[in-house]
Amino acid sequence: MDVLLTNDDGISATGIDALYESLSTLADVTVVAPSEDQSAVGRQLSGRVTVEEHDRGYVVDGTPTDCVIAGYQALSLDPDLVVAGCNRGANLGHYVLGRSGTVSAAVEAAFLGLPAMAVSLYFPGTDEAYEGFDPGIDDYAEAARAARYLADHAFGAGVFDDADYLNVNAPLPREEGHAEMEITHPSHVYDMDAESDDDDGIRIVDRIWERMATGELADPDGSDRRTVVEGRVSVSPLTAPHTTHHHEALDGLAEAYRSTAE
Repeated sequence: MDVLLTNDDGISATGIDALYESLSTLADVTVVAPSEDQSAVGRQLSGRVTVEEHDRGYVVDGTPTDCVIAGYQALSLDPDLVVAGCNRGANLGHYVLGRSGTVSAAVEAAFLGLPAMAVSLYFPGTDEAYEGFDPGIDDYAEAARAARYLADHAFGAGVFDDADYLNVNAPLPREEGHAEMEITHPSHVYDMDAESDDDDGIRIVDRIWERMATGELADPDGSDRRTVVEGRVSVSPLTAPHTTHHHEALDGLAEAYRSTAE
């Protein structure tokens, strides 16, 4: 198996080292990663990027999406699987998926017709505590184990016949034993807030982190967020294209629009 490994935390991040070591036991892994931290850039594209060789592959002066496109279209890589991560911090819930550089790399791979997986590490703490969270490579052990397991077995099980990509979120390792794995759906619970600060600015706050830290979750069973908070590995099988539905109300508006052109 050939794997293209990228991330949004940058080439120097510990999380990508953890996945490289784990995936290299079963695949030929080529890293194509951003030169700097590109967290929360979503599917942002650069008009032009520079590329430098690295002992594990390539370093791209650009975004995670740039890395996937450049790796596949310009660097002559032909991966069986694209893996993004492991991200320092969870990527959970519908509203987060579009902002995450990690998930966006997997989405871009899916649009290119490549099976993909986004892998992230959940740290149980508030937003402020997360800022000081500096995990070592051992902290990614459960995430790396899950990524390797899925890379090894997903194709044989036919997972990518229906899913374009997998969004994987793993807890920190347990003191004894391993976490269970649960197939989930992204939570719909949304709790973004904004508050004025003392400098005449406005601080944007994701209150979900506080609720996760206290365990006061509104997320239902089977959702990605509740699953990870309860200590299990969450795997959400997702598709990349936006879905559309037929709406009779819009048909009526379109019909009426003709008369407004006169």
